[in-house]
Amino acid sequence: MRFSFWPQPTQGYEDVSALASHVERGGWDGIWLADHFMPNAADTSAPWPEAWTTLSALAISVPRLRLGTLVSGNTYRHPAVLAKMAATLDHISGGRLVLGLGAGWQENEHHKYGITFSTVAGRLARLEEACQVIKGLFENTSYSFEGKYYQLAEAPLEPKPLQSPLPLLIGGGGEKVTLRIAASYANEWNVWGTVETLTRKMAILDRHCSRIGRDPGDVERSAVALLFLSDDQDLIKKVTANPSRPAIAGNVNQVRDTIAAYAEAGVDEVIIPDFTLGSGFTSAKTDVLDRFIEEVAPVAR
Repeated sequence: MRFSFWPQPTQGYEDVSALASHVERGGWDGIWLADHFMPNAADTSAPWPEAWTTLSALAISVPRLRLGTLVSGNTYRHPAVLAKMAATLDHISGGRLVLGLGAGWQENEHHKYGITFSTVAGRLARLEEACQVIKGLFENTSYSFEGKYYQLAEAPLEPKPLQSPLPLLIGGGGEKVTLRIAASYANEWNVWGTVETLTRKMAILDRHCSRIGRDPGDVERSAVALLFLSDDQDLIKKVTANPSRPAIAGNVNQVRDTIAAYAEAGVDEVIIPDFTLGSGFTSAKTDVLDRFIEEVAPVAR
């Protein structure tokens, strides 16, 4: 199993870069960035560096970690432009990029930036076309596409990504459409969730794969959950009682058991945000990250 880190998106580049270097030295496998432009809140004044620009800088300063967006909103960029960005960053990073893509959901930034915000069905339809466009550009010398939302006329994409294929990760847990899109196009799939959530949704993903004749093993699976590494059992009961905030919570032994359960369920990667660990590059945060990777992660490696 891989273990990756997700820094809070409101942290400045200096802190994100320092955290990325720390987790790389500590033996983590990857770093993921949220592709949004502002908080999903009434107060939108918090600093929020742009994800793809930040990843480009990290590709140079952090030479080993896998790099990815969790996830890019398809509505923010034409998929042909995004494919060009991803292929370029794959070269900059020496073949370490994962292109994380989702339908887009954060309504406030669409309205404030003047980006069209369609219905759920409309955004999912655009996502499916975008997957075809991106994969078509990666796999063909030139690619033409005539969709409802996107059109390409013998479009080139050179240089091709270093990786073949460059992993396309689809993020989201919608069981009827999103998981079908993941089954059809994704190399990896991600969702927030507990072991129980992942177990149920992975079975649905497997069924979508079977319907189209694809080996379910071709799609890697990753989970995100908040980390509470603590001996405070009252806190543990409180955070695990909130189903809207999936949590990996407990003392070292309890968290180790949870990670072992993810591995047993077939999860290939666990992504740990620092959202519960405070802001900035602090010893309190890095101590928790180090304890997790040194004392918990070996149970699934």
